Amino acid sequence: MKLTVVALGHRMPAWVQTGLEEYTKRMPPEARIELIELKPEDRVGKSIDAVLKSEAVRIESAIPRQAERLVLDERGQRLTTRDLAQMFSTWMREGMSPCFVIGSADGLHASVKESAAKQFSLSGCTLPHGLVRVILAEQLYRAWSLTKNHPYHRD
Repeated sequence: MKLTVVALGHRMPAWVQTGLEEYTKRMPPEARIELIELKPEDRVGKSIDAVLKSEAVRIESAIPRQAERLVLDERGQRLTTRDLAQMFSTWMREGMSPCFVIGSADGLHASVKESAAKQFSLSGCTLPHGLVRVILAEQLYRAWSLTKNHPYHRD
């Protein structure tokens, strides 16, 4: 199973890359995380809707075929770690490859959200998009560890 993360944003601080690498290297070969980083649309002289539409086209082309689309959105369903672990078990059992989409500073176009199998939130707070990458990678590792009864997660 490949866990794809499509994220708008570039030139992330070094701590973002370091944090992401820490959790991606912990993942086993059968559940590797791949980041596809897309440059946000230039916002100069454009409406937010036009920017989001343009980004939606690039997001669409970056999502692997047959991937289950999952959108991270602060207004999405709030998941617990155990919820994510249950989803992880299903993906492994059914041979699915999820794709997590993280939008730009202005969010995601409605078409991207509507095409998702699920919209979920990692927090009730608005988080910096670089931090979302790190938190998502850590939660995926934690979810995997729960499915394997690894001692990383403690209730």
